Amino acid sequence: MKRNLILAMACVAYSISALAFSPNDLKSFDKLNNKVTFTSMVGFIEADQEQAVFLERVIKVTGEELKNAAKKNDDAAVENVINYNLRNAKCILSDSQYRKYLVFVNNYARDENSFAMASEK
Repeated sequence: MKRNLILAMACVAYSISALAFSPNDLKSFDKLNNKVTFTSMVGFIEADQEQAVFLERVIKVTGEELKNAAKKNDDAAVENVINYNLRNAKCILSDSQYRKYLVFVNNYARDENSFAMASEK
């Protein structure tokens, strides 16, 4: 019983960390469409070529849909688009790659310059 409770708590904590990305940071997904940024992210998460192709499509659709939702000023639509991105990324990537993806997106959304310097090391 104790193990199930601890497992449930760990799942909730992991889910909350996945949603740490703020919907107000809409520009970060748009910046991920940049070729250099996308290539850096693919290298950081160690994605293979097939994963990179699928992920590139998901990020492109995410950027387009976020622009549409922002024009309508629809917070629910923004949240749905971000959830679309995260769900698809989770399906495309392995667990460790997905965690790295979340780290990249969250850090890039907060401060792309400091993350770029850290990733060069």
